[in-house]
Order: sequence, then C-alpha cells, then structure tokens
Amino acid sequence: MPELPEVETVARGLRETILGRTIARVEHSQAPPASIEISASLRPHSFDHLLSGRKIEDITRRGKNLFVRLSGGLTLWVHLKMTGHFFWVPSTEPVDKHDLVRFDFKPSGKSSRNGYQLRFNDYRRFGRLRLFPDDELYTHPALAGLGPEPFDITSEEFVDLCRRRPRMIKPALLDQTFLAGLGNIYADESLYFARIHPRRSTDAPSKAKLTELHGHIRRLLRKAIKLMGTSVDSYVGVNGQAGSFQKYLRAYNNEGNPCVRCGSKIVREKIGSRSAHYCPRCQKLR
Repeated sequence: MPELPEVETVARGLRETILGRTIARVEHSQAPPASIEISASLRPHSFDHLLSGRKIEDITRRGKNLFVRLSGGLTLWVHLKMTGHFFWVPSTEPVDKHDLVRFDFKPSGKSSRNGYQLRFNDYRRFGRLRLFPDDELYTHPALAGLGPEPFDITSEEFVDLCRRRPRMIKPALLDQTFLAGLGNIYADESLYFARIHPRRSTDAPSKAKLTELHGHIRRLLRKAIKLMGTSVDSYVGVNGQAGSFQKYLRAYNNEGNPCVRCGSKIVREKIGSRSAHYCPRCQKLR
C-alpha cells in the first residue's frame, strides 16, 4: 500500500498537472459501486454530475489520504489502498480495463496540458473515491481519528505518545490513529536504523532511543519523498515514473540478505497481522 512518501509524491504530481483546471466530464462506468462514495447530503446527485464544472482549487495530503479541493465547497477524498494509481495521459491513449474513473478537463488557453486526461487505475479495485462537503469531511470516522503527522509531532510529543499508549512498537507505528502515514516499509526501516526490535513495547526504550527513532522516521520520510517514493510492487507516480527509494532499503524486503552493519541475515517475522523485517543481532529484544 502506498505510504506517506508515495501519497505525497502523487499529490505533487496532481498539483503539477490538474491544479487550477476545471473538470469538464467524468466517466466511471467501469468502477465497481464500492469504489465511489457520495455523502448522503449530496444525494440524489450523481458522482459525475457533482464533479462536472468544478475547478481544482487545492490538492493536499493527510496521512495516506489525498484531498482534491473543489470549487463550491466540495472535496474529492481519495485513498489509493493497495494498487490505486492516478495517471496523466493523452486522451487518445487506449482505455485500460483497470481505468475505473476518467476525468476530462476544459481547455486552458494554449496549455501543453490540453488534450490530456486524468485516469484512476486500480487493478485490485480496493481504492476509494469519496465526495464530501468540506464541512463534513473531518467528521468522518476514518479521518477524525487520525493520529499526528510525523512532520508535525515534536520529539518530546512523540516520546510522550509512546509512554502514554504502551503496546508493541511495530503495530503501533502502523496504527493510523497513533501516527498517520507510516506503513510496513518506513516502520521497518525506521526501527532498523534506531536498532529497536519490532516487538519491544513503546514504553520500553529510553527517552534518548525514542528521540532517535523519531529523528529516523522524519529523515527517512524526507529522503523517500525526495526520491519519489519506494517502488517495490506496482507503485509509480502520476507521470508513470517509478520511485527510487527501494535502492536504499536496509530491512524491508531484504529477508535472508546480510545486514549492512553486522552481516547477520535479515529475518521476516509475522507480528500481529503484518510482517516485520529486522536484524536479530542489531535489534535485540531485551
């Protein structure tokens, strides 16, 4: 599933391509009913009717969620889930069977972006596109309960959060109500660099060690954003370009490979319902 750096990269790609443009038409005949949700307050209007004619005013991110702010006080809230992608392609390009939603835009002067179409492609069809009035958006349970952003929480606040909510640290980092935006990739990498075993309790490491972990989380996320994310599965940006942070992974997806610090083999272990990759020598469970 795309994590904070990948979703931020998509948000930046959308700002470069559709920000300021006006939606002319929306086609979603291939999208399964579960892929699209409209607030009850907007019904019985259809998804395409509500979007047509609206201007893209802003594009933001919160955790793993994308928000396309529209004129008239509406927001298109997108969660890419496992395999959701946005692609900016020529309108003449053949439609793929997994192009679930297609957005056409009104011409804008002599812009080189004219004649292009935004497509939401999702071969596993878990992604969600929701349309809500702005004043309802953050009352939705999936957003109201989100934890702090890694770039917004201070080291002192992070230590206090870990002390107040003791639990195994790897599942905690994956919990979006604990910290918003992390998934398996960056949780594994952060714990590896901080030398913390993924089964340790959040209140077990010293203040200095938790402060170090906080620093690694922010450093790795910044680096991954700079490198346009991690492409270890199907993730690519809006322009179809893959990220390159996978070249720097030290724990995640490295099961059986030697640890670059001590030479021990990286192990993969199921913790809770998710996998964790770590070095058993560098990240000892004390």
